[in-house]
Amino acid sequence: MIFGRARAKAAPMTELTTLERLAATIESRKGGNPNESYVAKLFDRGPDYAARKMGEEAIETVVAALAGSDEELVGEAADVIFHLAVLLSARDLSIHDVMAELDRREGVSGIVEKASRTSE
Repeated sequence: MIFGRARAKAAPMTELTTLERLAATIESRKGGNPNESYVAKLFDRGPDYAARKMGEEAIETVVAALAGSDEELVGEAADVIFHLAVLLSARDLSIHDVMAELDRREGVSGIVEKASRTSE
């Protein structure tokens, strides 16, 4: 179990492999035909559009968390991760960059880590 309660079919390292496959698929669709690929359409419209789609999915995830079923929340969370991966790629970043940042933060108090990012 990585986060929350374990699901019967989830293996601890499956998520990383899934994220790597997702990132590879997204990269392979860069420059593709926007009429044939949703990912290519997101790239074609640029990082600003990808950011707006990410925001929409984040809001839908919050709504599902507050008023939806577990299945709805899981589906919306998947949409957030997908659109985040597209947005990162549109900015020439990857999920690996995010994982490296999470690794850097591991073992550091959230309060201490957040304080290190504020310039106050």
